[in-house]
Amino acid sequence: MKIKSVFARVIPNSRNQPTIEVVVNKKYKAAAPSGASTGATEVKAFPNKGINFAVDFINNYNDFTGMKFEEFNELEVFDELIGNIGGNGVIALQFAVLKAMAENKVWKFLNPKAKKLPTPVGNVIGGGAHTKEKASDIQEYLLIPKAKTFEEKAFLNSYIHKKIKTVVNAKHKTDEGAWITKLSDIEIFEALNEFLDDDKNTLGERVNLGIDMAASEFYKNNAYEYHNFSKTVKKRKLSRKQQIDFVNSLIDDYNLKYVEDPLDENDFLGFSRINKKTLVCGDDLITTNLDRLKKAIKFNSVNCVIIKPNQIGSVIKTKQVVDYAHKNNVKTIISHRSGETYDATISHLAVAWKIPYLKCGIYGKERRAKIEECIKIEKEIFE
Repeated sequence: MKIKSVFARVIPNSRNQPTIEVVVNKKYKAAAPSGASTGATEVKAFPNKGINFAVDFINNYNDFTGMKFEEFNELEVFDELIGNIGGNGVIALQFAVLKAMAENKVWKFLNPKAKKLPTPVGNVIGGGAHTKEKASDIQEYLLIPKAKTFEEKAFLNSYIHKKIKTVVNAKHKTDEGAWITKLSDIEIFEALNEFLDDDKNTLGERVNLGIDMAASEFYKNNAYEYHNFSKTVKKRKLSRKQQIDFVNSLIDDYNLKYVEDPLDENDFLGFSRINKKTLVCGDDLITTNLDRLKKAIKFNSVNCVIIKPNQIGSVIKTKQVVDYAHKNNVKTIISHRSGETYDATISHLAVAWKIPYLKCGIYGKERRAKIEECIKIEKEIFE
């Protein structure tokens, strides 16, 4: 594939914030998302001079024209531009060139023998940094469905999302399309646990419960400060040990199968004390950073890691993190961001790189784009 033209522009993401879209050869386009809850060690989305500087830099960079690409690893040449265009700029550029190489069949270009789709992990009830309304302290309550096909799993998530609205008396949604409820953290656990235990609500299939606590968001002055803890106790402050004990009790009491960022983003040792009978996942803890993943494995902090390409600002470095995780028996879950676009490259990467979970929400056009892309890929593989 030879680059004939590269064009960048500013587009709005799902939160109506500016992000970058790159078009290669007037046909292959890609865009980068933005997070609301971000880890302190993520690369900068854009350079200090701002998104418009990144866009102008790409549009005036004459060296792109004539560049040839045949293999995935050749995308590393763009990593050196991160100081000029930021992590989002590099990811959008690399994704667009990758699509051009693959003629939009990224999964097949990277792994033509791929046969397995990820399990969609869906955000059904939310709060935390994803809304300004009074809501749960816990950022995401997640559905993890069991079914034969990706399409069936995605349908289950959507079906439950629609039904749960009345159960929790919700009227509005978070940035990611999850329901906002005034119920306390514990009341939500109780409601979801009871709901999912009834086969009538899950079409006879098993749907497990998980959470993204995003605990760094409410970790203040060496304590975890809850503002909607339970029906009778709204405000509660937990020490580090109390938070660890609380999370472990939630895992036992509600049979949680997935717990993301249960502690502050630098507490590697504390993570090691979370019960590993469930998937204990690092997002802010690791930020798709290989050195931080190695440290987490050394401390036995996690058995699962979130993969977000724009956290590290390089699809090459993202692949290195995925490979290292799999080599060390750490599960991977590739994830959307709060401020999303219609770009569905992560769906292709999930299939090609054998990533077992895709966290992309349930509701919203930008979320559905990832889901629909996986359904399309599933049909291409099996039909």
